[in-house]
Amino acid sequence: MITFGFLSTYPPTLCGLASFTASLRGALPEGAAGGVVRVVDNPGGPRPAGVVGDLIPGSPSGCRAAADLLNRNDVAIVQHEYGIYGGNDGDDVLRVLARLSVPAVVVLHTVLPTPTTHQRTVLNRLVAAAAAVITMSDAARDLLLAGYNVPADRVHVIPHGAHDLGAVAAATPHRNQQRQILTWGLLGPGKGIEWGIDAIALLSDLRPLLRYVVAGRTHPKVLAREGERYRNHLVSHAEARGVGDRVRFDPRYLDAVSLRQLVARAEVVLLPYDSRDQVTSGVLVEAVTSRTPVVATRFPHAVELLSGGAGVLVDHQDPASIAAAVRMVLADRAAASRMAVAAGVAARDLGWHSVASQYHRLAAGVVRTPVVA
Repeated sequence: MITFGFLSTYPPTLCGLASFTASLRGALPEGAAGGVVRVVDNPGGPRPAGVVGDLIPGSPSGCRAAADLLNRNDVAIVQHEYGIYGGNDGDDVLRVLARLSVPAVVVLHTVLPTPTTHQRTVLNRLVAAAAAVITMSDAARDLLLAGYNVPADRVHVIPHGAHDLGAVAAATPHRNQQRQILTWGLLGPGKGIEWGIDAIALLSDLRPLLRYVVAGRTHPKVLAREGERYRNHLVSHAEARGVGDRVRFDPRYLDAVSLRQLVARAEVVLLPYDSRDQVTSGVLVEAVTSRTPVVATRFPHAVELLSGGAGVLVDHQDPASIAAAVRMVLADRAAASRMAVAAGVAARDLGWHSVASQYHRLAAGVVRTPVVA
């Protein structure tokens, strides 16, 4: 049995990488899930189950200890975002990889289209040290191959996993007398919630009136930097647009059960993100597995994942485009049903157990075939 060690943030830290690692680790075959070396600013308190060590950003001795712990496994799964590791552009992660004696599989959660010179250098060195590199979309793979020095045969596309949020049969559109639109995820500037609020204002003629639910805590880094400024701005914006009573903010960090219950009451999942470069979105994957029609701006991962018909793409920062798409989904039940069916087809390969199986197969290959830089 191949054992997996992990280098990543980890719950109770609230971030996408932490949730991703916990879900992937939990879906691996029994006996395959090794220990987690947790990237954390302030450890404090007892370590969560499964965590065997902490890597505090900026600690050279911590990098050595992290590598020693990862080397107890057959393969190391290294989650990468620039913002979580210490050093310039997170280059401390290279110290860890330099000390690994087991193959490293590097999972890229972000591929920047226009990195700085040093960011590009860090990523080039990171992928050079890896036995395999995983992107979570074809768009990310194409961007990586076009802009960085990485052999094509070392890059593998394995989708971001999701818990099955399907609360109804795939062919049955959601129905709700209150007609609810839902956006969820860690909150912060760039999520485009303003445009969703403006779209709700443009749909004030619909009866019954739409409710727009925005669920999720403020991102911890945003909260530390500026508190609840963005959320308060959104509340004020909704009041100014005359829809304060129809926009509800749910500040919980949702577990799978709570999210399933919330999604079951929604007729549309709205992802009005400002980014034109986002190549990975865990929320998008979860939205598709919910079999609820998705309305999303044209960021690369949405263009790719919704191409099979699971949702509607809209223009960035364009409330009229968002409102027209939502109106169509609510009015055309046949179209909504087709979206649900298409989402069900896409969801077959997006469950965590399916994703974990792909990781296991890849690991079997790299354990047999050491990396040659």
